[in-house]
Amino acid sequence: MAKSKIETDHGLNVRMFITGLALVVLYGLIVSLLIYVGLSMAIVIVVALAMIFSQYFFSDKIAMFSTHAREVSAQEEPRLHEIVDRLCLLANMPKPRVGIAEMDMPNAFATGRSPSHAVICATRGLMGRLSDEELEAVLAHELSHVAHRDVAIMTIASGVGMLAGLVSRMAMWGAMLSGGSRDRNGENVAALEMITWLVSIVIYIVAYLLTLALSRYRELAADRSGAILIGKPSVLASALVHITALTDTDHDGMPDAWETANGFSPTNPADALLDADGDGLSNLAESMAGTNPRDRKSVLQLTATGLTADGAAALQFLATTNHSYTVQFRDAIPIGAWHTLTNVPSLPSNWVVRLTDRFPANVTNRCYRV
Repeated sequence: MAKSKIETDHGLNVRMFITGLALVVLYGLIVSLLIYVGLSMAIVIVVALAMIFSQYFFSDKIAMFSTHAREVSAQEEPRLHEIVDRLCLLANMPKPRVGIAEMDMPNAFATGRSPSHAVICATRGLMGRLSDEELEAVLAHELSHVAHRDVAIMTIASGVGMLAGLVSRMAMWGAMLSGGSRDRNGENVAALEMITWLVSIVIYIVAYLLTLALSRYRELAADRSGAILIGKPSVLASALVHITALTDTDHDGMPDAWETANGFSPTNPADALLDADGDGLSNLAESMAGTNPRDRKSVLQLTATGLTADGAAALQFLATTNHSYTVQFRDAIPIGAWHTLTNVPSLPSNWVVRLTDRFPANVTNRCYRV
C-alpha cells in the first residue's frame, strides 16, 4: 500500500526517539539492579525480554481486556465500521480492527504495535453522545495515533513503570522482613534492599515523567493530523468540548467540567448531596438547573406543582415588578441543551406566573429554569 496521507510529525518522531533511548537506559538500570541484588543474570534477562515481547506483541489484547472491550463486525456495528472505512480511504491506510467497550464513559482509544496490527475502539457512551460527524472526528484522532506509531512507545513506557513498581514493592517487603536481623550481614542486606527500593522509585518517577511529556505532545499531534484528515477542525473541537462537558467520572449526575469549574471534586460523588451556598438546593439540583452553587442569590425560582388532568407538567414562579423572564427546559436523561419554553414580559407588580408543559411520552426527566 502507498504511503499514508496522514502527515509525519517530525517533532513527535524526535520525542519518540529520545523517549525510546531513555526507556532502554531505564530497562538497563532495572536489569542491573536486579542482578546486583543477587538474582541470576539469565533469569533477569529472560524475564525482561519476556515483558518487552508481551507488551509489544500483545498490547492490543491487553488493552481490550482491561477495558472489557470486544471486536465487532460490520454487521454488529455498521455505523462504526462505515466511519472507520471512510477514514481509512481518506488516509490511505489499512483498516484496523474495530472494537467497542460497553461502558457509559465517553472515550475512544487506539492500540497495537503497527498500522497492520491495530485496533480502534469506542465506548458505547461515546457513540450515544456524539453525532456521526463528531464521532468521525474523534476516530480520525485515534487513527492518527496508529499512523504515528506512538502507541507502542507508550505501552513500553508504561511497562517500565510497572516493572519498577514491582521491584520497589519486593525491596520494601524484603527490607521489612529482614529489618529485625541483628548481625552485620543482615544489616547489609537490609541496607541493600532499601537502596534498591529508592532507586526503583526514582526509575518509576522518571518513567512516569517521560510518559507524561510524550503523551501531551502526541495528543496535540493527533489532534492536528485528525483535523487535517477530515478537513473540519471545528468539528473535532466541538466533539472534544462535548465529551468534556458530559463526562461524569463519579456518576453523581454532575459533569466533571461543571464540578471543576465550581470547586467540587469530579471523583467524589458525595458532592452531589451537599448544599454549598446554603440556599436549600443541593449541588446536583443547581447543576441540573444551571444556577450558581456558590451564590445564595442564584436560586431556582421555578417550582413544579405536579401534573394537570391531561398529563402536562404544572409549573409556577414569582415574577417581580418590572422584570421580564425566559423559562427554559432541558431533558435530563439523556442530558440535552436548554430550550425556551416561553417568554414572560415585564409586569407592573409582583405576580405568580403559572405555566404548563406537555412533554413527549419518552421523556422521563425534564428540568426547568427561569
